[in-house]
Amino acid sequence: MFSFNVVSFFERLFFNPNLFDWVIIILLTPLSFTYATLMFFRRLLTSKKNYSIPIVSVGNLTVGGSGKTPFVIALAKRYQNAFVVSRGYGRESIGLVEVSKRGEILTNVKSSGDEPMLMAKSLKNASVIVSENRHIAIERAIELGAKVIFLDDGFNRVDIKKYEILLFPKTIKNYMPFPTGPFREFFFMKKFANLSLYEEIDFKRVVKVENVTKKMLLATAISNPHRLKSFLPKGVVGEYYLEDHAFFNESELKDKMLEVGATSLLVTQKDEVKMQGFKLPLVVMQLELEIKNEILEKIDRYINNEK
Repeated sequence: MFSFNVVSFFERLFFNPNLFDWVIIILLTPLSFTYATLMFFRRLLTSKKNYSIPIVSVGNLTVGGSGKTPFVIALAKRYQNAFVVSRGYGRESIGLVEVSKRGEILTNVKSSGDEPMLMAKSLKNASVIVSENRHIAIERAIELGAKVIFLDDGFNRVDIKKYEILLFPKTIKNYMPFPTGPFREFFFMKKFANLSLYEEIDFKRVVKVENVTKKMLLATAISNPHRLKSFLPKGVVGEYYLEDHAFFNESELKDKMLEVGATSLLVTQKDEVKMQGFKLPLVVMQLELEIKNEILEKIDRYINNEK
């Protein structure tokens, strides 16, 4: 199989370190521990603002994908007048942007970022806002009638009082804090979460791929793209990886398809939203999460203010 690999050094270091990488990890361990210690005291000493409505944070301790976006979608579908607040990583806009209002798309993917646009398109009865300043976004959501807010990637927002959900991926090979590992804080900081959920134990990814063709080029811009390997259908003749949240160039995709003889692109839903208007045949990997009922019941009790 021919492969176009643009995966960064840090993604390899974080998710699949080789022998040389472990030498770097050992040498830079003091730096990682210094960083994580600063994050520890930041969490302990920062005062939290309390809001008048329930706020549920879906986050992780590691950088990269752990299922936050599909988890937020699965939760927000269950409630009326729900708002999703996200930073909007990778977007080309700044400030507060209202991405959708109860399913009505109000902007484009370059202004929203790929994950907020995916959530907006997936949530027909919820609204999505992006902002670097989550406080401003929360206040705007309350003004617009929010009854519950889901904070995307919110564990590191230690200045907001919220119900904390942490998601952990199926396999972790490197438990070191940044910059030598994928952890944003020490692993034991999961004790600050209300729920620590593990893939294949508390939730499971279900991937469906329809209209598979015989020769597909896998084209994706997600963190740690090698995690897709176990979900790939037969017929993938090449791989084209961009950095997480990167935007695609249609002519480059056409060239890559010609190089490997592909007749279609195999993409994730997160990639698809950035290919709107492209005149290229797409095969989309549809991802949903199956979440244990007892987990959903615990979240329900918090949102409904039940003891």
